[in-house]
Amino acid sequence: MRPDCTEELYRLLQSRILVLDGAMGTTIRGYGLDEAAARGERFADNDKDLLNNGDILSLTCPEVIRDIHRRFYEAGSDVVETNTFSATTISQSEFFVEDPRESGKGRKDPEFFQREVLENRFLQELVHELNVKSSQLARVEADRVAEAVGSPRYVAGSIGPLTVSLSNSPDPDDPGFRVVTFDQVKQAYLEQIRALLEGGCDILMVETIFDTLNAKAALVAIEEVFEDAGQRMPVIISAAVGRGGETMISAQSVEALWHAIRGYTPLAVGLNCSTGPKLMRPHLQDLSDVADSFVSCYPNAGLPNPLAPTGFDLGPDDMARFIGDFADAGLLNFAGGCCGNTPEHVAAIAKALRGKAPRRLPVRRSA
Repeated sequence: MRPDCTEELYRLLQSRILVLDGAMGTTIRGYGLDEAAARGERFADNDKDLLNNGDILSLTCPEVIRDIHRRFYEAGSDVVETNTFSATTISQSEFFVEDPRESGKGRKDPEFFQREVLENRFLQELVHELNVKSSQLARVEADRVAEAVGSPRYVAGSIGPLTVSLSNSPDPDDPGFRVVTFDQVKQAYLEQIRALLEGGCDILMVETIFDTLNAKAALVAIEEVFEDAGQRMPVIISAAVGRGGETMISAQSVEALWHAIRGYTPLAVGLNCSTGPKLMRPHLQDLSDVADSFVSCYPNAGLPNPLAPTGFDLGPDDMARFIGDFADAGLLNFAGGCCGNTPEHVAAIAKALRGKAPRRLPVRRSA
């Protein structure tokens, strides 16, 4: 593990708003890769398509992923995320394992994930390699840019929400049924987190939360890794909010989310993805009002729009205006963009945030 940079980040965050990166998937599409490129020679014979498996490109097209990191750093990002949003055995199984629900062989198999996914040696080795390699690709560019500009650049290990839920049943006729258990989800996250830190991450980012119980499994896994290592690292926790004010599919409010995770003492808690910055504003205000950690925000560039140049409604100037307004309202410590945000978007956001004061960190209240 790298040295704990929490105190260093605290000092920086009290002086300015730190800039996150933008959308890996959106930016990948700009390279015009096809299925053959995504597979490479290594996965040429895979039974399932891999083009939508963006994480696999860290192995088959590493030069593309490294170039994307370079572009975001050079656009003004202080922190970039690893290309590991779906780099767990559970999420990667969708591309490499036949799910009985897809084949019509049965909807319920309580031992499926344990037997075919969590104990699958191929997936375990793939996930380890994906996370280590992805971290290393970002690390190389972080160190290169930091040396060139004379100020630190950071790598955040992206830990996504998974494709299964611990809070919601996939079977409307059996609300008590769950595809996986808490311990199985925690185990999948443990494998990812250890590899991310082995590859050189500075920060762990549990992001795009739609299910707080999934997020808690990731946070318990993080705590176990820290305890085993005898060292802590900064953690950022970020949720996706809906149009009606709910934070997750489970309809949990922003304030409820904060009280559910504050005991893990995150460096920052925030909101990302969603339908764009406009509808995120009131939820961000609510979060800023209750959180005694730093606050992060990286919204989608509006909604998907196939007629727009980047495939989303909002261009760089639009995102810069919204994020700048959030900063003027005293809501931000970290800011960037999620889906639809290219390096050009991030450059505009970084310019808009220049010279703006960060949100003041409240005095931590007793639980």
